[in-house]
This record gives sequence, structure tokens and C-alpha cells, in this order.
Amino acid sequence: MKVLLAEDDRDFGNILSQYVTMNGFDVILARDGNEAWEKFNQEKPDICVLDVMMPEMDGFTLGEKIKKAQPGVPVIFLTAKSLKEDIVRGLKIGADDYITKPFDPEVLILRINNILKRTYSSTNDEYKISNTVLKFNTLELICGNTKEKLTLKEALLLKYFIINKNKILAREDILTEIWGEDDYFLGRSMDVFISRLRKYISEDKNLDIRTVRGTGFMLEELNKEEI
Repeated sequence: MKVLLAEDDRDFGNILSQYVTMNGFDVILARDGNEAWEKFNQEKPDICVLDVMMPEMDGFTLGEKIKKAQPGVPVIFLTAKSLKEDIVRGLKIGADDYITKPFDPEVLILRINNILKRTYSSTNDEYKISNTVLKFNTLELICGNTKEKLTLKEALLLKYFIINKNKILAREDILTEIWGEDDYFLGRSMDVFISRLRKYISEDKNLDIRTVRGTGFMLEELNKEEI
């Protein structure tokens, strides 16, 4: 598996590159956004790890270009910021994960492994429920007469809900399964994603992502006579 690592701090970038390489990955190291964009197009990495604050082209701009060029490629942002504005911008781009500096390199390896496992282990392309179809490999959602292009994280979350339809899923279980760990920061991100999914499936009156107070969520498939 190829990992594109874009980090302008030379010493920190070298340390991360060596650690990721030691854990069995082929690392493509870039020192600024423009170099990273060139190497992305040349090397076709399986996952991208992007520092937000970089010269030439910042990580958010780079991540947006990557997601437009190849929506299925996972992106992890490395950031020293935890501002709401940065979180929202990253989510709009389609960030698959955030890691706030400083962090232990082992945390990055765990996040990479979790994302790759979820992204590339499934061979089933299509998940159907009621009048809604998720085409996972193309990140396309068809709900009634509408189509939506999903981010990878949105598709992973919806797939998890569909597989576990009509089951109450605890917040901590969803976070661990989709984001790799349960913490407050990621929980806020999850709430944003669930709000988006509710909007995407709103045309299908047989479906509802219900909040179970004090526990979590449930994708409920209603019987027509209940509507």
C-alpha cells in the first residue's frame, strides 16, 4: 500500500516517513502542497496524509483537489488547529480523519490501518434498502429519483447503518467502527455526517435515521402501512 505523506517540517516528516515505512507501507514524501499534488498524480497512492499548514499549497486545498480527482482515496489531515471552522472545512472536503498535533506516530499507523481496512476490504458494491441504493465502490447514493455523490466517510457510515438496519447502534460503537476510536472531537464530526445522511435519504419515506436518546442511532426501515 502506498501512503502519500505531505509534511513541510523536514525533521518531523522524516520521522513519520521512517515510522510508516517500518510498518510495511511504501511512503511517498512531499515537502509542500505542489510537490504532493504532482506525486499524487504520478504515484497513485492508496491513502493521503496531509499537513494542513504547508507552503505553495495548503493541505485543505490539496485535499479538495485530490477528492475531486479521485473521490475514493482516503485523506487524513494533520493539523495543529482544532477550530470549528477548520473542522467544518475539512468535513466539506471529505476528510476521512483528523489528527491534531502533537501526536504519537503509532496513532497515525492505527488510523491508516483502520481506514484502509474499511476502504478496501469490501467486495460488495451495492447495498439496497427500501427505495434507496448505495453503490459503495463509486460512492453514489440513489434515493428515489435523486442521486448524490458521497464522501468515503459518508458511504462507510451509511453502509454500516444499512448492514445493521433496525438495530440500535451505540454512539461509541459507531465511532470505533467508522472512525477508529471513541472521543468527543470525533463524536461532533459523526453528528455532522449523520445530519447529512438524513438529508440525503429524506426522499425515501420508508427510511429514518432515528436518534435513540442516551444511546445512539438506528436506521429504521418502516413498513408502508406504518407511514
